[in-house]
Amino acid sequence: MSNFKRPDGRANDALRPITIEVGVSKFAEGSARVSFGDTQVLCLATLQDSVPRHLEGKDQGWVTAEYAMLPRSTPERSQRESIAGRPGGRTFEIQRLVGRALRTAVDLKALGSRSVIVDCEVIQADGGTRTAAITGGYVALAHAVRKVTPSPLRRNVAAVSAGFVRGELMLDLAYAEDSIADADVNVVANSDGQLIEVQGTAEGKPFSKADFDQVLDLALRGIVQLIEAQRAALR
Repeated sequence: MSNFKRPDGRANDALRPITIEVGVSKFAEGSARVSFGDTQVLCLATLQDSVPRHLEGKDQGWVTAEYAMLPRSTPERSQRESIAGRPGGRTFEIQRLVGRALRTAVDLKALGSRSVIVDCEVIQADGGTRTAAITGGYVALAHAVRKVTPSPLRRNVAAVSAGFVRGELMLDLAYAEDSIADADVNVVANSDGQLIEVQGTAEGKPFSKADFDQVLDLALRGIVQLIEAQRAALR
């Protein structure tokens, strides 16, 4: 058994401190600022009475997301992707993941001919930015549609990482753990405990199905806690 100790002193099965603030923007129809420990993401949801051209006349809505990291959200400044001319592959992958996850939270027919665009801006990155973006993005989405009746929301959606670090199973990996993980799995699920997406990688060494089952079980327990935090923030 490894003697690895988590840098912040957490138990292996504990989330980082989670804070979710709602209504942090004067202008956005929905907004939330979420922190998973030192990872902070600002989520702004725009509700508009129009849909993409391919959905016109179909009497259903649309939910999509964009994701970006501020240049100084990391220890060293990175170039703005708008200066580079296009989003990088990682950015594009994450924003598609966030959009797919948030669409499962909504009955698009009940949304009607409306769109919700959720912009997720990483203010500070210390691991888990995609899981924080999904968790906070749901809160911003729910805040944006709070006056739509009947409510188009179906169930909460949240996400967290889990994996093995130096042979030990851990929940909600910060960067210092993620960067040396043997295996790292991002899990997206809803408030019924149903899986939406699972992204797993054996970074150090392959892991067994039994190992994966442990990771999944731990992540789902973490997601239950995240959904409780979402509900408390939206009350």
